Amino acid sequence: MCGICGKLNFDGDRPVPENLIRGMSEALKHRGPDENGLYLDRNVGFGHRRLKVIDLGTGRQPMSNEDGTVWIVLNGEVYNYRELRADLDGNGHRFRTQSDTEVILHLYEDEGADCVHKLRGMFAFALWDANRRRLVLARDRLGKKPLVYAVTRDALVFASEIQAILKDPDVERSIDISALHDYLTYQYVPSPATIFRGVRKLPPAHLLIWERGDLRIERYWRPSFADQKAMTEGDASAELLRLLQEATRLRLGSDVPVGAFLSGGIDSSAVVALMSRLTNRPVKTFSIGFPESPFNELHHARRVARLFRTEHHEFIVRPDALEALPILVRHFGEPFADPSAIPTYYLAKLTRAHVTVALNGDGGDENFAGYPHYLVARWAQGFGRLPEPIRKRIRSGLASLLAAAPAIPPSLVRFLRFARELAFAPVERYIRAMSRFSNEDKDALYTADFRKTVEGRDSMDFLRGIFARADGPDFIEAMLSVDLQSYLPEALLAKIDITTMANALEARSPFLDHRFVEFAAKIPGRLKMRGMTTKYVLKKALAGILPPDIIDRRKMGFGVPLKTWFRRDLRPFIQDVLLDSRTLGRGYFRKSAVEGLLKEHLAGRRDHSQRLWTLLNLELWHRELIDPAASSGGSSETLSS
Repeated sequence: MCGICGKLNFDGDRPVPENLIRGMSEALKHRGPDENGLYLDRNVGFGHRRLKVIDLGTGRQPMSNEDGTVWIVLNGEVYNYRELRADLDGNGHRFRTQSDTEVILHLYEDEGADCVHKLRGMFAFALWDANRRRLVLARDRLGKKPLVYAVTRDALVFASEIQAILKDPDVERSIDISALHDYLTYQYVPSPATIFRGVRKLPPAHLLIWERGDLRIERYWRPSFADQKAMTEGDASAELLRLLQEATRLRLGSDVPVGAFLSGGIDSSAVVALMSRLTNRPVKTFSIGFPESPFNELHHARRVARLFRTEHHEFIVRPDALEALPILVRHFGEPFADPSAIPTYYLAKLTRAHVTVALNGDGGDENFAGYPHYLVARWAQGFGRLPEPIRKRIRSGLASLLAAAPAIPPSLVRFLRFARELAFAPVERYIRAMSRFSNEDKDALYTADFRKTVEGRDSMDFLRGIFARADGPDFIEAMLSVDLQSYLPEALLAKIDITTMANALEARSPFLDHRFVEFAAKIPGRLKMRGMTTKYVLKKALAGILPPDIIDRRKMGFGVPLKTWFRRDLRPFIQDVLLDSRTLGRGYFRKSAVEGLLKEHLAGRRDHSQRLWTLLNLELWHRELIDPAASSGGSSETLSS
């Protein structure tokens, strides 16, 4: 696992400054503290920070082919590199290292950019073909590893993180107001945008190719649910378990210690169970908990740890853990408001003290319909059959009742809001469920000036577009496709990458092996969700491996007790930041609207903790990255209140 960066000047005679590449590389030191490398040739420069995991002695990067005409920097792991190497050996290629990186080099020599189709793993790499004057940037299918880039007037710059790419003074730093508008909806900035107008994300499963002045971006893979196979429950369970065990075995390959995150839920427990089958020593497991019992899963994790006799470690997260927020804000480089980033950061920190690689259970919910919104979709199918005029009248009537919210009990308010959401069409209901601020919410929150700047921009179009391209026989399968292409890479995997790499820890996800994902997509929907039972076929596959109380227990999710923290320990903090004149002076939000959210939350009438957290992270991002740049002569944007 590593950090990569580089620059290509379009003018072939203009060299890339060495100090720029070194500065970008230094900004990624946390991702690769073990080794750093540099490659400079005419108008091209690559930087690399290495976390040693495989081929500790000879795997140094940047790396070239035998005659130095092709160079590469890689962030990630290719798990099938030994199999690929055997084929390349047979084709006459000669290897100088034992690394997976060199395999990509020789595979590219044979197949060009199409080599990505044969790679099984998580990766973001940059490759320079000197003979063809071609730069290739590639990102893995599911989006495990990040890659951002900027195209300036006369160059292309790339890096693993935004903070590295901003070391180049030619990259535009002005705020993309549309991206900020989208962030408030989703808690993240959807690809390909970033919060900076001049910086873009390379989306998952995409290639960026620049060759002699021509730049193109193309998709090379997409999950498909259209070709579902007729299979029995037994056949599906058996093949699923075989592929999951194979994916786990591949991810145990390492020249450094390996452990596992363990929540005690079905997904992470399955990975730990399979690891214990595949190794001859106790698995090292790591768990995080909270003093607040509704959010604490440690007793479930301990149960699994005892069952598989792991070497178990735990950490308790308290409100003072928010001291890590400035660190994470800098590493994310843009506003990011999934509150579970805080405990995940501390979990990674605890884990890194013992191992360099940790497996996790990410991807189980997206493959097998494990989230609550799948249950809501199944339960609400009757509403979806109602004509839109009738649904509209239902929504209007419930809205009228909610207008009297202060006069009715909070529990009834929650029920009425839930009922109103059910009266939306299925796609709109899903998008609203994935949104922190709906269009109506933002309209009430924004100042008049800010509302004008985003007029005509509907953030929900991001998910509508993915739904329009989703295949599959029913709405549940469409939701799976959308989750795999939105929430998974944009929120979950971004969080895991940043929080683990901030601690120089490599995270691996067997459930996100692309062959496993492709097979799961082919399993009939009736086996993924049977009635109101989610993950049905996965639970059947694991019936002989995990005890029933782990398989059947209610999903908790990785929640954080923000509601309680904001009403008690962090009450002064959240008020001071959100009502500060500097915050309100940015011109985004009406003071009365922010005060209203705080008042309702602190009085216990509504739970606005997720919304307040979203606003808090936006402001902290301004203070960490925008305000210092503005005070030193960089650019910043505010609106008049």
